[in-house]
Amino acid sequence: MAATTKKRSAESQSGPEPKKAKKTDVATRKLETAKKAKRSIPVTVTSFPANDTGDSEDEDEFDDAEDDVDFDDQAVDDDTMKIDSGEVEGKTSARESHIAQKVLQQSRKAAKPHSDLISEAKRVWALARSQSISAKERKKHIVELMNVVRGKVKLIVFKHDASRIIQTLVKHGGKSERVEICEELEGSYAESAKNRYAKFLILKLIRLLPSHRTNIISSFHGEILSRSRLLLHREASGVLADAFELYANSAQRAGMVREFYGKEVALFSQKQQDDQEKGQKGLVGVLETLGSDKEKKARVLAAVKENLASVFNNPDKGAVRHAIVHCATWEYLDVLGTMQDHGNADEMKEAEKMRRDLFENCTELLPEMVHTKDGSRVAREFLARGSAKDRKTILKTLKPHIERMCLDDEAQMVLFTAMDVIDDTKLIQKSVTSIITTSETLNTLIESPQGRRAILYLLLPRSRRFFTIAQIRALGDTDNARDGVGLGSKQGSEEGGTITGEGTSKKSPEVRQEEVRRGASEALLKWVEERGAELVREAAEGLVVGDIILYTEGDKTSAFQALLKALATPYPSPDISSSTSHLLDLPYASRLYKTLLQGGHFNHYLKSVETGSNWNPTAFAVDFVKIVGGDDGAVIKDICTKGKRNGSFVVAQLCGALVREDASFDKDSVKEAREKLKEWLSTSETRKAIEEGAKDGAKGIKVLLDGIGKL
Repeated sequence: MAATTKKRSAESQSGPEPKKAKKTDVATRKLETAKKAKRSIPVTVTSFPANDTGDSEDEDEFDDAEDDVDFDDQAVDDDTMKIDSGEVEGKTSARESHIAQKVLQQSRKAAKPHSDLISEAKRVWALARSQSISAKERKKHIVELMNVVRGKVKLIVFKHDASRIIQTLVKHGGKSERVEICEELEGSYAESAKNRYAKFLILKLIRLLPSHRTNIISSFHGEILSRSRLLLHREASGVLADAFELYANSAQRAGMVREFYGKEVALFSQKQQDDQEKGQKGLVGVLETLGSDKEKKARVLAAVKENLASVFNNPDKGAVRHAIVHCATWEYLDVLGTMQDHGNADEMKEAEKMRRDLFENCTELLPEMVHTKDGSRVAREFLARGSAKDRKTILKTLKPHIERMCLDDEAQMVLFTAMDVIDDTKLIQKSVTSIITTSETLNTLIESPQGRRAILYLLLPRSRRFFTIAQIRALGDTDNARDGVGLGSKQGSEEGGTITGEGTSKKSPEVRQEEVRRGASEALLKWVEERGAELVREAAEGLVVGDIILYTEGDKTSAFQALLKALATPYPSPDISSSTSHLLDLPYASRLYKTLLQGGHFNHYLKSVETGSNWNPTAFAVDFVKIVGGDDGAVIKDICTKGKRNGSFVVAQLCGALVREDASFDKDSVKEAREKLKEWLSTSETRKAIEEGAKDGAKGIKVLLDGIGKL
């Protein structure tokens, strides 16, 4: 007979209670308003590992929930249960084993240092971190928690659960609590940064306590590359990276980078702190301070070279991807470039040797560097000053990451410079263009501003319509090395005038751009043929489609006919949503077709149209009449006479394109299209319907009538 078991009756479940309104104190609101910054992500990874940076309290908030629960309090009432006699022995032994394990666990916890302190702190911590309490209640619990740990922060901060307790105090406490904790930790910031758990507390203090930020960052001086070697420490390097990239000001960053200059500069700088202006100029400023002492300069450069080598020779430490390393590397390369451009023969030879050594050290690591401003500049300098073999090596290293680089503001600048300086455009086509212009990659790139810039650079490099002045200037930084233009040295020119030497590239920029454009054209036009009708329904995507049509080379007939077929639908559309409405009812789409018919974009400064280099608007106009108009011109007439008449400007431009003289196109085809259009729009009935649009407030009616009159 089966055993009968009496179970406790379950409580009624009427569904979850409604969520309480979330109440937050002033400090928490400020925290939510100022979202925590994130440092830039290398193109070799999609996101940072969980232990690299972030908030350990948020990540592991409930990891120790069971540690706070006393299972022994949930005693089992044996009298309320009837258990089959055959199961008594097994159940009893299991229960006794559980009790024994619990006793052992508690005895181990009690044996640990500061167990009573941590136990009491965790009790109050559970109340203080609750998300369902008022600001007043939270403040009360924070004060109580601070009283529990006061004077003992340094004793418990290295334990994983206790560290999160202190983080809660910093996160939800006021300035007084943060200052008190910071002062208790003074003298052990570097040690805390190396701890797997305490490092998150140091980051919180740097982020949330600006008044003590300078002291914390200054405490790292002398520890970054010597003594503790924090930069090469698995845990501490992330703290340095965040401090440098996200929170330090220019003076603090300069002080951190100064660690790369060697011990001699560190001692020297302590005696020359009044010269702050030169100190903030980085390595260049330090060398200026040394004056004409060539031996000291050589020792400083040797120290920088050695320290950079220690980073590049230990890529598994993760320091290679940090902005502080990229900044030091660029300062070093910048000095070497100046020596090559302005030095005497011996200095030029020595600088080239040092640049070559650095290149060989970090070539394979360039993908880890291109995501920061300085790291990108380093890669671009290697491209600009490198030989054809060097450039090929760089592209081979970057090739697996091309798509990810296109989506990064700084990394894409490396690809743009490669297109600007590499004469072997077949190599560009094979290693860069062929990857960017695959359908899958284009579909990804078109969705972001960075990706759209990468597409457009193939056709319109450094165009002011798509690239900011700052971006164009940054891209121009490598032009002198490419073209062999620089300032003369004392030996080359006593007056310091501009001289032109042997550049690292032979082709003219115009020829190189034309070859890159030609290599990308076929794939881009094929993509427009496949997706153009869909893309022109979006403003930014439509601009890219328009410029592909205007500036690519080759047969564009299939591509622009795909755009015209999208117009050959009844007007007006019964559905006014942007996904199904007629294209001419979308202002940006209407402007696109008008631009194609007029031959290019209108330059407001020059007050004229900048015609596309490889575009024939007459051919587009003839096919417009043939495809959109059909046999009876119904759609074209409806565009001008029904609905909001949003096609008036487009049809007016169509008339202008057909009356414009074009010796390169078949005159008979143009004449036939012009006569068809005139026949459709010049009837009294159609003209009357067009004129009535002016009474309804439609725009472009006068322009349209003038255009019809020219047919």
